[in-house]
Amino acid sequence: MNNKSVLIIAEMAWAHDGSVDKAIAIMKAAKEAGADAIGIHVTDIPTYMVPHYGSGEGRVSAGKEHMKVYQYLQDIDLGHDDWIHFATVARATGIALCVMPNDNVSLKFCEAHISPEFYVLTAAAFVEAEFIKAVAQTGRPTFFRIGGATVGEIESALNLFRANGGGKVTLLHGFQNYPTKLEDTNIRQMQSLYELFGVPVGLADHIDGGDPIAKAVPLLALALGATCLEKHITWDRAEKGEDFEAALNPQDFKEFVSFVRAGEIALGERHWGPLSAAAERYRGVSRKRMIASRAIAAGTVLCREDIAFKRADVGISPAQIETVIGRTLKTDLVENDGITLGDLL
Repeated sequence: MNNKSVLIIAEMAWAHDGSVDKAIAIMKAAKEAGADAIGIHVTDIPTYMVPHYGSGEGRVSAGKEHMKVYQYLQDIDLGHDDWIHFATVARATGIALCVMPNDNVSLKFCEAHISPEFYVLTAAAFVEAEFIKAVAQTGRPTFFRIGGATVGEIESALNLFRANGGGKVTLLHGFQNYPTKLEDTNIRQMQSLYELFGVPVGLADHIDGGDPIAKAVPLLALALGATCLEKHITWDRAEKGEDFEAALNPQDFKEFVSFVRAGEIALGERHWGPLSAAAERYRGVSRKRMIASRAIAAGTVLCREDIAFKRADVGISPAQIETVIGRTLKTDLVENDGITLGDLL
């Protein structure tokens, strides 16, 4: 698994709360923070959900559990013209589009009018063969969000996707639980996913965005070879808009990106090679050298008691002690003088 050049997706989801201007502001903030892509949900509500879909905890963000979900999402949904405008501005801003189409109508619209760099396939669609085929046939790189899916469902969805000409797949580990508890994150399962399926793996964590650890947890995924990190972004957590629980404010997102990029540098190379210049410098100042343990006159045949090992600027390496004992000293040395090959006959 590769841990270099990690793709960072700023997942906006429904954080726009129905305002295309707010969506654009969040997108621009994500770009300024250093995100590589902006994640959006494009949804045709009548195709996606029945009008009588029930309310309750875990279906929408906190404080809205009492609302009729269908009408609530309909009210904050962006229309096709909004998304076309958004996509145009995003292209000019220089950020990639990572789109999760929630239904066939939205997928067809995205293909015709947005042409995103990436698609996202939610685990809820892993049992929709027709939809998987349709996404695969676009040929676009696709992120499989595997939260809530069984290993068998992941395998079946991957096989079907590949059989229908699908593009590059990355498995995104993690699920949204408004927010997800730390003990439910299980980042080590990324390794199992890679071992089972042999495709790139990333993390879409949903830790409480108000907890400072939310900016640190994804760094663990870097060490496990994550190729992609997805993190929710919102304009202002204090507004408690949709999907705010796991989201970071723009300034926090910028700090998160800086942590990731610093983490990539710190991880460095996996394989050993010649010592770096920095390591050579450290070696030069930290190693002990061979010095005179006492005053020694020229002509003395050196014994072990004549020699000590101390940090010094001059002197033979202690590793050569056996080649020095029994040699004759040709110059006078005082205590703590370094012993060099030039001092010996």
